Amino acid sequence: MKITTIILAAGKGTRMCSQLPKILHQIANRSLLEHVYDMSKQLENNAIKIVYGHGADLVRETLNDLDVSWIEQKQQLGTGHAVQQASAHFTDSDTVLILYGDVPLLKLNTVNALIKNVSEQSIALLTVNLDDPTGYGRIVRDASGQVSKIVEQKDATAAEQLIKEGNTGIMAVQGQQLKKWLNQLGNNNAQGEYYLTDVIEMAVADGIAVITSQPESVDEVLGVNNRIQLSHLERVYQLERANYLMEQGVTLMDPARFDLRGSIDSLGTDIIIDVNVILEGKNSIGNNVRIGANTYINNSIIADNVDILANCIIDNAIIGQGSKIGPFARLRPESVLAEQVHIGNFVEIKKTTIASASKINHLSYIGDATVGSRVNIGAGTITCNYDGVNKFRTIIEDGAFIGSDSQLIAPVTIGKNATIGAGSTITKDSPENQLTLSRAKQITITSWQRPVKQEK
Repeated sequence: MKITTIILAAGKGTRMCSQLPKILHQIANRSLLEHVYDMSKQLENNAIKIVYGHGADLVRETLNDLDVSWIEQKQQLGTGHAVQQASAHFTDSDTVLILYGDVPLLKLNTVNALIKNVSEQSIALLTVNLDDPTGYGRIVRDASGQVSKIVEQKDATAAEQLIKEGNTGIMAVQGQQLKKWLNQLGNNNAQGEYYLTDVIEMAVADGIAVITSQPESVDEVLGVNNRIQLSHLERVYQLERANYLMEQGVTLMDPARFDLRGSIDSLGTDIIIDVNVILEGKNSIGNNVRIGANTYINNSIIADNVDILANCIIDNAIIGQGSKIGPFARLRPESVLAEQVHIGNFVEIKKTTIASASKINHLSYIGDATVGSRVNIGAGTITCNYDGVNKFRTIIEDGAFIGSDSQLIAPVTIGKNATIGAGSTITKDSPENQLTLSRAKQITITSWQRPVKQEK
């Protein structure tokens, strides 16, 4: 069976009160439309078509890498009109699946179950039972319980508005039948629009059964029309991710205060994650890792037995086995730490490789550097790697000891087992196994007296 998925994504989203098209608003750092696309890509033998309209240039520019056919709806005249724009893009024998770009949490199992109900004698419709169906089209059934039509909220009678079963708009239809019904659509309704839902009544008139199914959760079929709904679905999505990680053995100190805005491509055992941790991009986390509160991790690899204390930022970095980071440490892109490295509080590392068992424990900036093993860098040390135009590299060889409050002005090499005296400004290479320091002569002025405030 060949599937053509049509994702309707042309609406403006006026209630979002935003200059950004609604479908480009994000859940977990991916647009609403991308969430729908990601699910659709999992369907076998499926060609995806996106009907877009409002903010057309921005939508195409932002999502140009999607493997889809783009179909522009220049006038937004309703869902039926939107699908009409795509009628040339599916064949009579296709199963046509209609989805919505602002319904981001629909599950693959729900869609597969829906598609199974499509045949030459049946159309498949996804409905949902709601305590408050306000805003939804109502599913009207006959005396035998069969679907007879869908009536939109503004066109519903008082009795019809009491119906709790709502239309999600999501359906699957044989291509030949859909083309026929699309040609028969009219706009004689309160909105003056072409409703896709009218094909249900046409199907019934043609003796085609309307087979309904429902999602496991109402949240699957909720759309986003305002910021409140966007926030709600963000939390639903994040709790799903949190529950999945806990099922895999991860300890989350508070699942409600954890965000996974990307993926964990490799997940070890006995991981403990404290509150307010955010993971973005693609990450790998090894065994026995502890991640402290208020930590941000992006596109990073964390090996076994790493301890990340609270309030750290780790961005495009690699942390070796048994290392300890933080609190309040920042690892910037291209920071590569070997095993048993200690990066302490208020230390910033950028584009630097650090070999095993080295320590930078306090208040330092190390950028554009190569640091050997068993190096100890004292508090307040910085590599002066930028002259205002160009950047230069600092090399600190194995076993070196850098005293506190030192400035290493690149390009410079600190030799193996060299010692740099505290408070030094190093501008030349320092030989191995030697003490190097640069300090102004200390003097005491015995005749000096502290100033006193003069009387006015």
